[in-house]
Amino acid sequence: PEEAAALAVRAGCDLNCGETYIYLLGAVEQGLLDEADIDRALERLFRTRFRLGMFDPAERVPYARIPYSVNDSEKHRQLALEVARQSLVLLKNDGTLPLADVGNIAVVGPNADDPVVLLGNYNGTPSRSVTPLEGIRTVAQARGATVTYARGCDLLEPDQSGFDEALALAREADVVIAVLGISQEVEGEEHPAKPWADRSEIGLPAVQEELLQALADVGKPLVVVLLNGSALAINWAAEHAQAILEAWYPGEEGGTAIAEALWGDYNPGGRLPVTFYTGVEQLPPFEQYDMRGFTYRYFEDEPLYPFGYGLSYTTFRYSDLRVTPRVRPGQTVNVTVRVENVGERAGDEVVQLYLTDDATAHATPIRQLVAFERIHLAPGETRQMGFTLGRQEMLVYDDEGEPLLEPGTFTLSVGGGQPIANGGASYLTGRFELLA
Repeated sequence: PEEAAALAVRAGCDLNCGETYIYLLGAVEQGLLDEADIDRALERLFRTRFRLGMFDPAERVPYARIPYSVNDSEKHRQLALEVARQSLVLLKNDGTLPLADVGNIAVVGPNADDPVVLLGNYNGTPSRSVTPLEGIRTVAQARGATVTYARGCDLLEPDQSGFDEALALAREADVVIAVLGISQEVEGEEHPAKPWADRSEIGLPAVQEELLQALADVGKPLVVVLLNGSALAINWAAEHAQAILEAWYPGEEGGTAIAEALWGDYNPGGRLPVTFYTGVEQLPPFEQYDMRGFTYRYFEDEPLYPFGYGLSYTTFRYSDLRVTPRVRPGQTVNVTVRVENVGERAGDEVVQLYLTDDATAHATPIRQLVAFERIHLAPGETRQMGFTLGRQEMLVYDDEGEPLLEPGTFTLSVGGGQPIANGGASYLTGRFELLA
């Protein structure tokens, strides 16, 4: 621990959120660190604290005079709503969404009406929150639809006593919306108060899986809304549900954003920032420190849903990809492509550029995301997109961690997802050569 503490301070990490820096004195005594290194870190920390006014009377500190009304304002609530909208990822849709002509909606699930699960952790406390149930009720009532609700089960407890009520409502409904997932109460940083926070499984909790299967057996269209902070192996839902919307921990206006997306008032355009695996068996041992199998960059198996994946209520078409054919070190590669919304709805597309080094002698990613941009296109609208790749994007690293530029060919792809069979979007590929 002394060596770790010394390395961190010398690298510029002035503050430790944890217990490692209690070993700094030992690091100095062992000659791993100079007292001057610690003085430098302390000076920077206290300079920041002085600038924040932490040693001044409150009346002299401008931050202390900001009223709650500035933070808890309509402007910030609208920002929270927009963030929630843009974070939504549509994972599956057989045409059931957006909802239309539904008179009776059954909302079921432990995450449907829990304001706490909206917030994740390391969060403030909003003055009011819109749960998925509340958001669905508001939008449904505006369209003359009826909403019924049953919790069905708890997050984890293997108690099926609430199943009967939920199934009875499902039988009377035109569509069932199951709001499932996990919460910050069952995932996060493991510590003595929450020894379960590091999960050993990544599937839906068993009782929720059983509820979901029972709801599907009713035979009504089944829409799954997920609230969670990490990837879930939702294999059964991916095969049997009609639609799946990933909402994460969406914040105080999460319920509004979810409802807007379900009815198509907002067209979800988010993309997965992590890989959704089929189970822990697809993950390498956590003690394995080479990168094989970790993240989309080194994962060779077929995931449930890949990094960068996300559907839309419209369709985008890519054309006219142009790539600088060859460059020398120090020169840049220019990439242009045309993106057209060929559907009938306006929507957001996340244009993603992935790069593969075809002939390096060193260990490199299968592919890596080197650029992306989210754009909004009206029906029939076309936009010319441009990206520039430079030295940083072409670098490889040797076994000592030293950066290198190796002559050879590179393959790139531009599209709405990864250039793989189940990437969920169209893409185009091109190549260029880095000369010696």
